[in-house]
Amino acid sequence: MAITLTPSATVEVKRLIEKENAPGLGLRLGVKGGGCSGFNYVLGFDSQKEGDTIFEVENFKVFIDPKSFLYLNGTQLDFQDGLQGKGFLFKNPNAARTCGCGESFSA
Repeated sequence: MAITLTPSATVEVKRLIEKENAPGLGLRLGVKGGGCSGFNYVLGFDSQKEGDTIFEVENFKVFIDPKSFLYLNGTQLDFQDGLQGKGFLFKNPNAARTCGCGESFSA
């Protein structure tokens, strides 16, 4: 399987790379312990690290460390901008339970 980004997420990541003047950096997706459901999603710009799984999305790379990949494999990253708010959303098929804000989950 893989990690996928919707077209709206791809456009937003490319916009942020340009805004942050971060050419050469990729999008790092991950998880860390915490949050109301057990794990928090991590999202930011970073460089490749040893052991990362790498996905190419248009003109940028997505990096995921081995531990996070176990929890994120098959996940789709979306970006929504509407009346309910603006931000990235993780659609994670591995999440047994998510919190109301969508920022944490349990496996």
